[in-house]
Amino acid sequence: MVKAKLHNLRRLIPLFLTFLILFEAAAYTAITPRPQEKFFELYVLGPNKLASSYYPHNSSFITIGEPVTWYLEVHNEMGSIQFIDLRIKLGNETISPPNDTTASPSPAPLVTEIKRFIPDNATWELPFIWQILNFTTSSRGYSHVQFMIGNTTYSLENAPGCSSHNSCKFRLIFELWTWNIASDSFQMGWGNGAQQEIAWLQLWFYLAPGAV
Repeated sequence: MVKAKLHNLRRLIPLFLTFLILFEAAAYTAITPRPQEKFFELYVLGPNKLASSYYPHNSSFITIGEPVTWYLEVHNEMGSIQFIDLRIKLGNETISPPNDTTASPSPAPLVTEIKRFIPDNATWELPFIWQILNFTTSSRGYSHVQFMIGNTTYSLENAPGCSSHNSCKFRLIFELWTWNIASDSFQMGWGNGAQQEIAWLQLWFYLAPGAV
């Protein structure tokens, strides 16, 4: 009888130790905070603050002097307050967009930039009302474009031109830049460990026939 009890006890000890290890592992996981995933979100909504109806009359053909209303939103999940620079560029069909692999910005010309401090876990909403006031094409194939964004007029002297006389397809490119304390300057995107992440978006539009 004593030998049987000792035998059963020897079988229970490893089982008890296994449960003890599992319990300690579960307890450690429960009380140890997980590393916070750091990221930004950048998105654009239409005039009704929905992901639809981005253009007047639901047509991406824009006429000169026709206002377009969007809402740009940037959400900060970096774990601290961030100083951001939202850069707005004008591209056409041939200019490259930002490169996600190399975290490089688009070479498209800059229209304007908007800087803002965003607290952690907060969203910045920017009403973005724009229109094209004037558009002319030079003999060299470049364009002169006058934008109005809000109440401010911006001029691009060497803007990208049309791919053909009957097709003036453009895009507004929005790039998210953040302040890098180490370099004391803005950088495209943000650092995430050893990686560089970027956030950008673009919306295409045509200049309506007769506008050019």
